[in-house]
Amino acid sequence: MELRVLLRPSPAIKAIAYFWVAELLTNVVKHAGAKRIWVAVRPTGTDALMVSVRDNGQGGALQPAIGDGETAVAGGLSGLAARARSVDGTPTVDSPSGGPTVVTLVLPLAGPQ
Repeated sequence: MELRVLLRPSPAIKAIAYFWVAELLTNVVKHAGAKRIWVAVRPTGTDALMVSVRDNGQGGALQPAIGDGETAVAGGLSGLAARARSVDGTPTVDSPSGGPTVVTLVLPLAGPQ
């Protein structure tokens, strides 16, 4: 685990980041067949927080619906992606078949105004 945050995120942003990581760790354990998981939380510039979870599992995870509802994923990840977008967050999934999977969320530090 890597944690580098000098600025304090708003309570809403902290909650979204926490639940995002918790859901992703659960998904990796249940579905990925991974032996290792890496979690990184760090600032990107002065106004955003990046949360990244990477595993060495089988890959093939679906991209959560972003913006126009293209590809909805059943269950928790889709709901978390919607919640992240509600504060102008940007979720991405890179999960080629065979792995690895990297799920990244960029959130504004300030949260909703």
